[in-house]
Amino acid sequence: MVRGLPGLLGVVGAGQMGAGIAQVAASSGLQVLLVDRAAEQLERAAAGMRHSLAKLGRKGALSEDPEAILRRLQHATDLEALSAADYVVEAVPEGEALKAGIFRQLDGLAPPHVVLASNTSSISITRLAAATQRPDRVVGLHFMNPVPLMSLIELVRGIQTSDETFEATQRLALHLGKTTCVSLDRPGFIVNRILMPMVNEAFFALMEGVGTAHDIDTGMKLGTNQPMGPLTLADFIGLDTCLSIMRVLHANLGEDKYRPCPLLMQYVDAGWLGKKSGRGVYTYS
Repeated sequence: MVRGLPGLLGVVGAGQMGAGIAQVAASSGLQVLLVDRAAEQLERAAAGMRHSLAKLGRKGALSEDPEAILRRLQHATDLEALSAADYVVEAVPEGEALKAGIFRQLDGLAPPHVVLASNTSSISITRLAAATQRPDRVVGLHFMNPVPLMSLIELVRGIQTSDETFEATQRLALHLGKTTCVSLDRPGFIVNRILMPMVNEAFFALMEGVGTAHDIDTGMKLGTNQPMGPLTLADFIGLDTCLSIMRVLHANLGEDKYRPCPLLMQYVDAGWLGKKSGRGVYTYS
């Protein structure tokens, strides 16, 4: 164990975000336990990480052989395996009831000193912490997607997050090679408080026929020097995730400017969730 860093980092949820967090942590030299109740999801995550690491290795972006990194990764389908972890990051889908339930379980399993961090992109850290008996040991650790390529982590302090917990989390983020920004525990934090209304407004422009999806994305990409347009970005993030964040903003801030676009809701109702489902604003093979 490196002084001040977890000897075993637990990650809950083997989706795109959880797998990315596990990969980055293992690449930094940490021992990692990735937990998901679905064995097939763990298999997909393992295959995805192997492919990603091989690609990074070919580009010369790794300091060691991908197989050495993969040997630091363990997998389990039972949360009880996390009783051996020194720090746990929750990365399950963006739903408060689901996340709070995970936190209650982790609180009963993990030793008292263990920090419980959430990768939530919008949900109150203070409310998640209230589901535990250790609110001072709960913190927001919001990675950007895709985790192996994006340099930012958004750190979020709940109202009871201790200085010790925050400092341990900041130390971990820096060890992972990330740059941090710090947000108060407010709906959407910093990044999504600003980003998601832009995505939502792009859907309103599409719904009203202001421009085609291609024209909206081209205008915003080249007119504001963004790497991708807001509709392409929404497909990449997942339209269901975008909608969940807009609903959190609207419910907690109560202003009409955060009202989710009906077209965004309709796409999600249709199962058009973006790149991960093969269809969103655009169609993917």
